[in-house]
Amino acid sequence: MGGLHNRIPPPLVALLFAVLMGLLARWTPGLAAGLGLRLLLALPLVVLGLGVALLGAVAFRQARTTVNPLKPEAASALVSSGIYRYTRNPMYLGFALVLTAWGLYLAAPLALLGVAGFILYMNRWQIAAEEQALGRLFGSEFAAYRQQVRRWL
Repeated sequence: MGGLHNRIPPPLVALLFAVLMGLLARWTPGLAAGLGLRLLLALPLVVLGLGVALLGAVAFRQARTTVNPLKPEAASALVSSGIYRYTRNPMYLGFALVLTAWGLYLAAPLALLGVAGFILYMNRWQIAAEEQALGRLFGSEFAAYRQQVRRWL
């Protein structure tokens, strides 16, 4: 695949969307929510998101396969256990949860569009390229896994 497909590291993509969300929060109407409420809503999602992402990375390390999302063709194992029984992309799901927490902390409803933008971007530019590579590497095993486990949740 040419173009921009899986050329930007996903943590950087998440950071760019976080910045865009911050700008949207600054330029659009927000909600009158105190710091305590915003933290009460955001912190559990941050912890959950980081935990989900970490479980994904640990599962890759345990399987001794690459965690480099820019080189999916270097995968040496198809990981389908642990957190990967519930989501094919726990690291990206974790980033989306952290972005959701950021949007809640910002208390700006339009900023949450950044989460949708992140998911759309990841589906189109990152995950599509990864799934093509995994399909070539693992064939019917990956096809069966795709049928059993959803992309996000």
